[in-house]
Amino acid sequence: MPTVFSRIIAGEIPGRFVWADEHCVAFATIEPITPGHMLVVPRVEVAKFTVADDELLAQLMSAAKAVGRACELAFDAPRAALLIAGFEIDHLHLHVLPAWGETELTFANARPASGAELDDACERVRTALIALGHGAQVPTSPPAEPFGRRGLRRRSAFPE
Repeated sequence: MPTVFSRIIAGEIPGRFVWADEHCVAFATIEPITPGHMLVVPRVEVAKFTVADDELLAQLMSAAKAVGRACELAFDAPRAALLIAGFEIDHLHLHVLPAWGETELTFANARPASGAELDDACERVRTALIALGHGAQVPTSPPAEPFGRRGLRRRSAFPE
């Protein structure tokens, strides 16, 4: 059975994407620790980072670095944080988020965000990615019809 992340990548579950390349995608988490909290997820299902091959890890880190720089720029943050845990979903994912200090870097600080907050954060990160020269990796297809009662929108995981 596909993971929830595979279903988001396939468009079966809505996601707000900021990055898409042949190896991975990045999209907003619905419970950010800080505004701009994104998940970098490989397209292939790998349970955890300690079993991923080195080439995949290098590709994920490259994407995470770009998304992290965009988070710093978009949110005027002095740092971007990178967290890898993966206890809730058995599909490797890197948490990339703007950070202003170490005390906020705990999943206990994660809170549900509204659709408008997630849309704003994603647009800011997308704009920063483009400004940093990563426009080719920013998904450009428009959102599909609203999905579900919360008005979540589908966004293609594949750049046009």
